Amino acid sequence: MMMAAEGGHKDTVELMLDRGADLEAKDEFHRTALMMAAARGSKDTVELMLDRGADLEAKDESGGTALLRAAARGSKDTVELMLDRGADLEAKDESGGTALLRAAARGSKDTVELMLDRGADLEAKDGVSRAMLRSGRTSRGRHGRSVDRDERAIVMACWVLLGGSREVASAELCESREC
Repeated sequence: MMMAAEGGHKDTVELMLDRGADLEAKDEFHRTALMMAAARGSKDTVELMLDRGADLEAKDESGGTALLRAAARGSKDTVELMLDRGADLEAKDESGGTALLRAAARGSKDTVELMLDRGADLEAKDGVSRAMLRSGRTSRGRHGRSVDRDERAIVMACWVLLGGSREVASAELCESREC
């Protein structure tokens, strides 16, 4: 059933469930069929499995959930469905990554906007960001001042939300902070 879910083959998944397939079976990386369908952005397949009682908050070996996988894909409709069904918007994987960080990294404006509208934490930091902050590792921004990875993530989110203009996002950052 995992392969059918990963391929987005809703009818095949439904047939297999009707014949007794284990909805919560996990592969060697502890991924469920729901995670596989979410990673593909197969909204109809995800909806079927949720209707059948799939665990929305199941975690794979790295702590990722179906929501994080759909967000990383930039699948707004699938993310919206899972949020409507009660998915934890602030769930974090082992590195501290959230659905918002994953969608922003993908550059998925609509998905980022949806999650921000639903109250996602714009200040969330993943493990890499925290380690850089602790170590003081930074890079130089366009105006010669230090910019840490979290600021770059925020600039990316602004860039996505402001229509894709890096210059606009950088200007927004400079307006709100000293450059």
